[in-house]
Amino acid sequence: MTWRVITSTIYNMCTQRYPHDYSQQLYEKYKEAFEEYINSTVLSSLREKHNEFMLRELMKRWEYHKSLPSLKEVGLTCFRGLVYQELKSKARDAVIALIDQEREGEQIDRALLKNVLGIFVEIGMGEMEFYENDFEDAMLKDTAAYYSRKASNWIVEDSCPDYMLKAEECLKKEKDRVSHYLHSSSETKLLEKVQNELLVVYTNQLLEKEHSGCRVLLRDDKVEDLSRMYRLFHRIPKGLEPVANMFKQHVTEGMVLVQQAEDSASNKAESSSGSQEQVFVRKVIELDDKYMAYVIDGFANNSLFHKVLKEEFEVFCNKFFAGCSSAELLASYCDNILKKGGSEKLSDDAIEETLDKVVKCLAFFSDKDLFAEFYRKKLSQRLLVDKSANDDHERLILTKLKQQYGGQFTSKMERMVRRVYSTTNFIFPSFKLSCQHLLFEITKPVTDLTLAKENQSHFQEYLSNNSAANPGIDLTVRVLTTVFWPSYKSSDLSLPVEMVKCVEVFKEFYQMKTKHRKLTWIYSLDTCNINGKFESKTIELIVGTYQAAALLLFNASDRLSYSDIKSQLNLADDDLIRLLQSLSCAKYKILTKETSNRTVSSTDHFEFNSKFTDKMRRIRIPLPPVDERKKVVEDVYKWYREELPETFCHLQYISSSLRNV
Repeated sequence: MTWRVITSTIYNMCTQRYPHDYSQQLYEKYKEAFEEYINSTVLSSLREKHNEFMLRELMKRWEYHKSLPSLKEVGLTCFRGLVYQELKSKARDAVIALIDQEREGEQIDRALLKNVLGIFVEIGMGEMEFYENDFEDAMLKDTAAYYSRKASNWIVEDSCPDYMLKAEECLKKEKDRVSHYLHSSSETKLLEKVQNELLVVYTNQLLEKEHSGCRVLLRDDKVEDLSRMYRLFHRIPKGLEPVANMFKQHVTEGMVLVQQAEDSASNKAESSSGSQEQVFVRKVIELDDKYMAYVIDGFANNSLFHKVLKEEFEVFCNKFFAGCSSAELLASYCDNILKKGGSEKLSDDAIEETLDKVVKCLAFFSDKDLFAEFYRKKLSQRLLVDKSANDDHERLILTKLKQQYGGQFTSKMERMVRRVYSTTNFIFPSFKLSCQHLLFEITKPVTDLTLAKENQSHFQEYLSNNSAANPGIDLTVRVLTTVFWPSYKSSDLSLPVEMVKCVEVFKEFYQMKTKHRKLTWIYSLDTCNINGKFESKTIELIVGTYQAAALLLFNASDRLSYSDIKSQLNLADDDLIRLLQSLSCAKYKILTKETSNRTVSSTDHFEFNSKFTDKMRRIRIPLPPVDERKKVVEDVYKWYREELPETFCHLQYISSSLRNV
């Protein structure tokens, strides 16, 4: 009998129904045959050998024994040769047909498919080649063809959100099929086929659909649909790149609209500088909140979209707005929040939240050092004229800036808030004196800095103990650190005679304490309260030191020329014109001049306006603001040039831009 006839006979004996099933008896005979062979042949041969010859015989018999196939292997080999080879194509096609029926919504016997596919796996006896070659390849081709037909219809009929819903559902069902009856090794290949036919092939058509594509979803804040888009495309190599490009275009377009709206507002009406920085920074914060919501909720906080957002904001935030650098606008916005009487009326919680966002937005600005200098300048003004609304808020933002950008970034500002002073000092005086026509009083030029307050207390003790030194005028002096505070414009202002003695008395007192400190007297930030005795009533005027010095000249003269005032005050033309404009050409005309125009010239003459009146008993007369931007930029530029000569190119560009403003 041939081996084929023998194996067929054995197969028939094992597969007949009871009582004609002889599988158990055959298995026992198989075992008995092995035992008889071992006892009669193997053992007898080994018993005849000794020592090394016995060992060699033992190894030979073991090799013979291992080479005999197991009963299972014999059975699988027979089944594979007789059944599988003949029926594998029919079985494969039948399984694929059932899978397609299920894809169309029909119910199928999943358990049957799982068992049948188990044959394709087990027939390989540990290898997957039969499953892959005889079933999986054909199944994947059928899957690609099936979804290609579906996608060609859906892309025409459905909106982008509807198409994505179907694609997501298809991927979910295919994954479900793997878990129920396909082999787990098929999952990756199967999903790649579906993704390719549904998404990769139609990426551009899907994302650019006219009324429902990615741009429309971004425009209409369809975060749920954008999130689904992210889930579908992030599985595909480089699948997120076209989505990120459209997100970039959307962010760019949003910022362009903001810029256009701001330019339009500037053209229609001249807005105040306060509203300018508020509009700009609010827009930056609003846009950042809006687009960050897309990144977090729609795009799963993916780093690619963070990168896109950061790059676009860096471009937007480093432009000039109405001649101002964005760093200055951000510093001014902070000043508006933190100073008394600022236009930003916010609760404590809202202020803390806003400061968080400001510090976060600063990351987009390349001019962080420029921001720091502008901020330090405005911080000093808040502290020196007692305009800081809340010390806790001042410290809070410095803490946030320090955490984000390091201690060196905030060291000088922290020293200012901590009220520390060093070896070279600024002097900010306060005077209180009575005059013939006016009562001139400079009050609270700086915050109640601890050391400055102690120094003032010692000065008062000195005056009490030295009656000869007392100038007869109340004097308050604040001594501040030069190294930590911004530089201030100092001038050789000729003080009125009533104030000169005060300065000399304090110098004598201070030299008793130390002779190693240079004192620089600063008058530009003082606030002076002057009681003007007009014909109708006395009105308290709140002015600066320069203005007060000019007004005091009219206690001795009724009429003075521009040249007279300049020579007596020893001021530069720019400073003199500013203060005379504020007193004679602005809302409150404390002085009158012969010409009625709104400009001051060197040929003008001025008189004290005794007929001036106002319904208020207390009015503030501000000086026209000085544009300090160029000086701030040049200070930072100078530091970069001296300390970091290799990195100052950008500041050079900013400085050049400001010179052109």
